[in-house]
Amino acid sequence: MLSCTKTYFDIPFAHRQHLHDGACAKIHGHNWDISVTFSCDKTDENGFVVDFGKLKFIKAWINENLDHSCVFSKDDPLADKLVSSAPEAWKVCIVDQCSCEGLARHLFKIFNRLVREHTNGRVRVTALEVSEDKKNTARFDEVSCK
Repeated sequence: MLSCTKTYFDIPFAHRQHLHDGACAKIHGHNWDISVTFSCDKTDENGFVVDFGKLKFIKAWINENLDHSCVFSKDDPLADKLVSSAPEAWKVCIVDQCSCEGLARHLFKIFNRLVREHTNGRVRVTALEVSEDKKNTARFDEVSCK
């Protein structure tokens, strides 16, 4: 198996940890990095695991769903109230859990599906890391997914 990694740097979005007993319960933003590790058993005709120039669909997904958004956990009791108060002020992304760990799991599943679709199953995502302000990182990998 061969692998390679692509990192998308400095994606600005906010979140709140509604169950946290400190400042993280407030809406706050970070610049996030997302590193995606791709793997395959057989490279393409260029010898690539994946052609980085053909991953625009991942960047488009990030821009549409995360860039300048507020990510809420699906069980956040204030999310609907906050957004409905001024819907024009919000770009919202709902996930199971909006921690670094929860985001890594969520993005792994989405990007793995997209990559498999765009490569006819030749390439898969085997790991995904999410970093908050380049200080805190969580990783989800294909072994965890089983």
